[in-house]
Amino acid sequence: MAGSKEIRTKIKSVQNTRKITKAMEMVAASKMRKAQDRMRNARPYADKVRQIASHLAAANPEYRHPYLGNDSQANKVGIIVVTTDKGLCGGMNTNVLRAVTNRLRELEAAGTKAQMTAIGNKGLGFMSRIGANVVSQVTQLGDTPHLEKLIGPIKVQLDAYEKGEVKAVYLGYTRFVNTMKQEPVLEQLLPLPEGALEKGNKVTQTWDYLYEPDAKTVLDELLVRYIEALVYQAVAENMASEQSARMVAMKAASDNAKKVIDDLQLTYNKARQAAITKELSEIVGGAAAV
Repeated sequence: MAGSKEIRTKIKSVQNTRKITKAMEMVAASKMRKAQDRMRNARPYADKVRQIASHLAAANPEYRHPYLGNDSQANKVGIIVVTTDKGLCGGMNTNVLRAVTNRLRELEAAGTKAQMTAIGNKGLGFMSRIGANVVSQVTQLGDTPHLEKLIGPIKVQLDAYEKGEVKAVYLGYTRFVNTMKQEPVLEQLLPLPEGALEKGNKVTQTWDYLYEPDAKTVLDELLVRYIEALVYQAVAENMASEQSARMVAMKAASDNAKKVIDDLQLTYNKARQAAITKELSEIVGGAAAV
């Protein structure tokens, strides 16, 4: 059994660790509320852009935007991976990176190459370690995502798609379900999957529009904004998931630290009781000998 002094040192060390995890839990809880509000505020914009795009796409069957279909025979796809810049958020990054890795294996088995865009430091580090082809990246987004920081890395993939260098673009991120649940998602971004524009906003009638300057210019700009809105929403969902996962992980760490402290305290009490009993026995034995 360890000595009393060593046990006291361990107890103090675990108590200091618990103070840190408790503080991180409270900070994550505060940031989580703001991130969830930001995510929910972004959803109406993405839904409205989707609704407008669905009506405009149905109103102009004579012009088909490249994002709606691609005849490219390229043997390559693009994947945008959204992860966090910091750790200590449970298995959140691991889950989404596992989904991306599985897709990369499937593509490799089919003889298809992939070019990656990393949003977040954890994803960038992982892609670098496995030797993936990272064509663009952005890190250190902070607690608030800014679209102007995302446009550059995203445009690399969009340009490659429009030039026919890649035949599809995928988006991987962690979707926020609730505080206790976040699920990894890897969905097709381009070409737009069948029914993606009508998701939740099914077109029941065809509207007539007057375009200024012309339908092609309007649709080109609108669908680019639509893709940007999807990526921004994914980053917002990922940040809300990050703070929720971190809060849960730090709460679990604090609870585990309390259990460890209780066990060490019990061990310390037993060691102290044994030492006292030994001293009393020595005193009684010495007195009897005298």
